[in-house]
Amino acid sequence: MIEIKNLDYKYKNGLIALNSINLKIKEGECVSIIGQNGSGKSTLARLIAGIEIPFSGKITVDEIETTNKSRIIELRKKIGIVFQNPENQILFGNVFDDIAFGLKNMGIDDIENRISNALKKTGMIEYMYKDSYELSLGQKQRVTIASVLAFNPKYIVLDEPTTMLDSKGKEDVYDLIKQLKKEGYTIIFNTNVMDEILLADRIIVLNKGNIVKELKKEDIINNINILKENDMNLPFLIKAVIQLQKKGIKISLNEWTNDEFFEEIARRLKND
Repeated sequence: MIEIKNLDYKYKNGLIALNSINLKIKEGECVSIIGQNGSGKSTLARLIAGIEIPFSGKITVDEIETTNKSRIIELRKKIGIVFQNPENQILFGNVFDDIAFGLKNMGIDDIENRISNALKKTGMIEYMYKDSYELSLGQKQRVTIASVLAFNPKYIVLDEPTTMLDSKGKEDVYDLIKQLKKEGYTIIFNTNVMDEILLADRIIVLNKGNIVKELKKEDIINNINILKENDMNLPFLIKAVIQLQKKGIKISLNEWTNDEFFEEIARRLKND
């Protein structure tokens, strides 16, 4: 479990980025952290992954404090982070070498099998020895996710992983998140793309460094005002479900893509 207690974080200029954050993330959960730019999402992601140090309060990952330097290698093996721009995480021209670099630095054995398994999970095994720089952005992002998976972590932090991707790249990452959920990984992903929140079991709404609301997916419909009050645009699928429910058509929120949603509506109409 990841536990955050009384977490505060200030930038060097004194600006408060996060204020009194208290949060528990259980094993196997998929949690989405949403909020406008500047709400503190990325800062919180880096703190959870142990890249930044809290101003006050603490974060524990399976009871390892993220500030405990003597256990930093143990922490790195438990939790990995993927950032917005995959090109910032790719260091070598060859996919295999890029993933192997981190594993070698951590003294991990069985490198080839780990890389092979990680690339299979991300659908990138055929690119194992390809030039990293010739890949599309979506493919590069899946390579960076593979780099994290090669460590066999329990927890994965995704910091707005689809922001720079085209529609095909986004769909590939969505499918991968669904797959990793089924495999039991604990996933924390930041987003300001509201359609993505349906991937999560629980949604954390951040505003100006404060948690203003925690929602389960099934509670979104009854808390639309919370999203609106925090300047979050309603996803198309949520708007559609609301309108259908008003018409007496019972359909619940799910991990739909737009195509899957329309297929479900078509199936129901056909059956009727």
